[in-house]
Amino acid sequence: MRLERIKQLREDHDFTQQFVADYLSISRSAYSNYENGARGLPCEILCDLADLYHTSTDYLLGRTNNPRAPEPPKVQGLYLIKRK
Repeated sequence: MRLERIKQLREDHDFTQQFVADYLSISRSAYSNYENGARGLPCEILCDLADLYHTSTDYLLGRTNNPRAPEPPKVQGLYLIKRK
């Protein structure tokens, strides 16, 4: 699967492949393979990219044309912590 939007968003933010790869803690070549569709994109990487670009996974996957991330759920007393 080729995800054109991850390249488009990277370029729109003036990020290099190396910068995004470092953010994801992967090699630049591994990221390049995701960007050009040579390797499938794992769910964890997809979620991390959505966080980086403040968008939804649905937008990255082309399931919606709305780039805005959905509002986080409002649950009293519950805090969501991003895994490292």
